[in-house]
Amino acid sequence: MQTWDIEFRSLTVGYGEHVVLRDINAVLPAGKVSVILGGSGGGKSTLLRHIIGLSRPISGSVLIGGRDLFRLGTREFRRVRRQMGVLFQDGALLGALSLAQNVALPLSEHLHLPRPLIREAALRVLRMVGLEDFADFFPNQLSGGMRKRAGLARAIIAEPRILLCDEPTSGLDPITAARMDELLRSMHEQYSEMTLVAVSHDLASLRAIADHVLVLRDGGAIFSGPLAALEASDDPYLRQFLHREAGDQQLALHQPQNPAVRTALDAWLDS
Repeated sequence: MQTWDIEFRSLTVGYGEHVVLRDINAVLPAGKVSVILGGSGGGKSTLLRHIIGLSRPISGSVLIGGRDLFRLGTREFRRVRRQMGVLFQDGALLGALSLAQNVALPLSEHLHLPRPLIREAALRVLRMVGLEDFADFFPNQLSGGMRKRAGLARAIIAEPRILLCDEPTSGLDPITAARMDELLRSMHEQYSEMTLVAVSHDLASLRAIADHVLVLRDGGAIFSGPLAALEASDDPYLRQFLHREAGDQQLALHQPQNPAVRTALDAWLDS
């Protein structure tokens, strides 16, 4: 399978006239695990939407395997999109379908194959993520970590060239998060030519899975390179981010309540 890198050239993205990221120039290398890192609201998920092709850039280009995604014809654009698997934050499973049916959706919706063959394909990837015994359970019968693993199984069932993961460890306890990191790493070893991109602000996950890191801040990209280079950086913000330092900003925690509001609250609480 040919590997595809993901390249941003002078990319500016946003919503309407609101610019979220400006003039991004970076390459997420083919066949590697890249993590897009940054603070909350920093544009990580917005950038992911543009890689998937769900949003069009204000200016600049997103190149997938050397081809400008937004200059492709409709048919070729769909072909590229078929080569992408997506793990959404909450797994995005359909509540009315069993786990096996959810996982099989990319095949059952697009391929004319016998149902037993499609179910076997679903069981194969559920086996890979340790959920084969739960194939006939429904999403509301599973834990959050199990739903994420099922979402990962669905994302890889068609063996895509690019796997995109939006906050794969968010909402998980540390042990479950570590298991998800281990699963992503072992899965990438099995599909070594797959380009895997994870959006995250989880530093433990970053250090567990990343080969390459893109760091976003203040509407731009301030670092793009190997994890080792990021760890060795002496940039003050990167050091602060990686070591979870609060910085010099002080929050004004003591803000007296307006007396009229305070009086009204006291009267209501005592009534």
